Amino acid sequence: MDMSNSNVDNEVVLCGASSYNKKYYLNQNFTSLPQSIQDELRIMCVLYTEEVGGVLELVFDKNGTLEFKTSSKEGDLLYDDIGSILKIKQLQKTKIDLLESLELYYRVVILGEGFDQED
Repeated sequence: MDMSNSNVDNEVVLCGASSYNKKYYLNQNFTSLPQSIQDELRIMCVLYTEEVGGVLELVFDKNGTLEFKTSSKEGDLLYDDIGSILKIKQLQKTKIDLLESLELYYRVVILGEGFDQED
């Protein structure tokens, strides 16, 4: 599992977890996030991989949108494709405030975008 800081599609990995090696990864560029946010991300990713299997990565695209990327080893009969889709939809709904805050943080702190303020 390669969880480098960025890949060829100008994506930046925020964090990820793998059910195969039982590991969690947080990109070092995001260690300035509050500890409570880091803990919530770790819990979310690890619980996903424990429940569904495979690998889960939270990735920012080039526009700063946070995406869930999943994968599994070929022939992994324990990986739950349908459960994966349902779990991600559940997380996107129940963690909407967290996910939107992370996108805002990424756009402002990492991409250096300013706030659009109306006078």
